[in-house]
Amino acid sequence: MMGLPAGTRIWLVAGHTDMRTGFQGLAAKVVSALEENPLSGHVFVFRGKRGNLIKVLWSTDDGLCLLAKRLERGRFVWPLA
Repeated sequence: MMGLPAGTRIWLVAGHTDMRTGFQGLAAKVVSALEENPLSGHVFVFRGKRGNLIKVLWSTDDGLCLLAKRLERGRFVWPLA
């Protein structure tokens, strides 16, 4: 199990995101839309248009992590933009 350091913020990016986007695209969205540093150690969570897929971008000391979770049934509840 991976734990988050104390003081880590978790950002839910409202609205939907193109899930074809990878590391660089999601990091650029963090900079342009949220005006945050994607290498800050905070966690940024993005949701796809259909609502069954999320991607998590997280920076550690040695690089970026990109995690994905897809639901077989149901949808993630998400705030609107």
